[in-house]
Amino acid sequence: MDAESLRCLLSGDYGLVEDALDKFNKQNAQVFNFTHFTSTGQWVLIWDKLFAYLADPEMPHRVGCLMAIKVLSRDKTYLNESVTADHLNALLRLAGIGPLAVPCDATEEVQVEALKCLSNMIFQSSKCQEMCLGNASTEGIIRRVKMYKEVAYGYDIKYFDMKLLFLLTAINCDIRAMVRDQLHGLVYLVETLDLFMSQAATFKEFSDKDLDLINEVLKVLFNLTVRSADNLVPEEDEASQFHRLVTVLHDLFFYRTLNRDRIVSLHSNIVNLLTSVPVSCYVELVTPLQQQQQQQHLQAKQDDAQEKQQEVDEEGSNTIHTVPFEGRNVYVLQVLVDFLRRNFQRAEKKSDQYEMLSPVLTVLIKAIRADAIHRRYVRSVILPPLRDVHDRPEVGKELRNYLCSLLTSPCTQIADLSAELLFVLCKENVGRMIKYTGYGNAAGLFANRGLLGGRSTKGSEQYSSDSEDSDTEEYKQLQHAINPVIGCYEPPKPNPLEGMSEEQKEYEAMELVKLMDKLQRQGLIQPCKIGEDGRPQAVDHIMELQEEIPEQQRDYKRKT
Repeated sequence: MDAESLRCLLSGDYGLVEDALDKFNKQNAQVFNFTHFTSTGQWVLIWDKLFAYLADPEMPHRVGCLMAIKVLSRDKTYLNESVTADHLNALLRLAGIGPLAVPCDATEEVQVEALKCLSNMIFQSSKCQEMCLGNASTEGIIRRVKMYKEVAYGYDIKYFDMKLLFLLTAINCDIRAMVRDQLHGLVYLVETLDLFMSQAATFKEFSDKDLDLINEVLKVLFNLTVRSADNLVPEEDEASQFHRLVTVLHDLFFYRTLNRDRIVSLHSNIVNLLTSVPVSCYVELVTPLQQQQQQQHLQAKQDDAQEKQQEVDEEGSNTIHTVPFEGRNVYVLQVLVDFLRRNFQRAEKKSDQYEMLSPVLTVLIKAIRADAIHRRYVRSVILPPLRDVHDRPEVGKELRNYLCSLLTSPCTQIADLSAELLFVLCKENVGRMIKYTGYGNAAGLFANRGLLGGRSTKGSEQYSSDSEDSDTEEYKQLQHAINPVIGCYEPPKPNPLEGMSEEQKEYEAMELVKLMDKLQRQGLIQPCKIGEDGRPQAVDHIMELQEEIPEQQRDYKRKT
């Protein structure tokens, strides 16, 4: 900043100050590196003077001052040592979220700029974060949130209220607990979602601004509900709140927007929030099918509307929200499955897989564990009766193929989640899991769970005994030739030992032994046996493997 502009800005003559502020804000609107200001000492001088101006009730250029503070707060070099409690309190008062006893006469533009300043400062300064635990910031925001029904606050105020509350609850776990437990933030934010939905209920369509607000509320709710070592919420104490939350989230899925990208972001935030919801509350995602919905669906089917619905779904503005299944409307489950399919297609890079797939896989696992109808529907979509068994399970463009390909992913979290989803869909039955995935793909799951011996899990007892796995004619015709290790049909192969003399066979066998011994000595392989717990156990000598052969033969005869 040149000397003359700095002199005008610090002069105290509000006529000169106005021009200097306008020039400063225009020149630095897109600047994020303030080395020139910090190295020359100008940053501290301007910072202190701006807050001195704000303290003057006669100051006519509050918006310009706040915009300059917002710009300066992008640099954290001197922020911790320069900011004071008085500075924060002044901004809280101007933002309309100060102490209840302090009236706010600021215009909406001033309030919005003050909220932006607070967001920057809290994001950049650990000192500001600590001070917010003891000041009126969180109470002020929640107090205003409670008044959304009665007072017609502008979009910008509500949007930056949520932005600031998100920062506060994301950065400081103590603030998170206070908002949730003492200020009942979970209740008021769910009511806020309900309010926004009711305002768009006529056409069930959100504008871009509506979606922005709702997405910010969902992010704050995620912060309040997420489980961590320092944020444990007893599920029984808040069961009714969680049930109410899931009911509202269920209704959110039925709203649409003409902008497909925006609806994808909404679904993404809903899915993220559902990951922190107890399994018992997932029953709210599916509702009984009403007679009117059944009639609408039948009419749509007669008009061949299912095809059109899929086309419109791809554009993000579908109007038919009925997917009947066993007397229930499982539309939300269908949306979740479609969301998984879309993210499979979008996660081209391995590095993107965890972020894009982990939340929706977690939600689907919880959903199918919550209710047998949920599981049967998702199973009918992901694991329909096998017909084409010529290709490996991990090859293809169906959801089963995508999930099977993830079973051997180097990202262990994704591999575990995919295995969990498929295993629960198979009612935790080892044989059924092998049928749909192949033993090779599922070996990691079996090893981790102690199922290598083919034993059943304790969890499998909770599932009904009725069969949901009727084999197709195509499968039955080729079943005898399906290789269970690779999970697909394998054409007959010539015997490699055919035509060899006994001496040649013995020679090849010894060569194989030598190669295996070499690999073991190099530490590349480790022979093992299946232990009593069903998990692999390393062996030190070949004799240990020989001892297992009679028992394995008995097990095989018993199973066949």
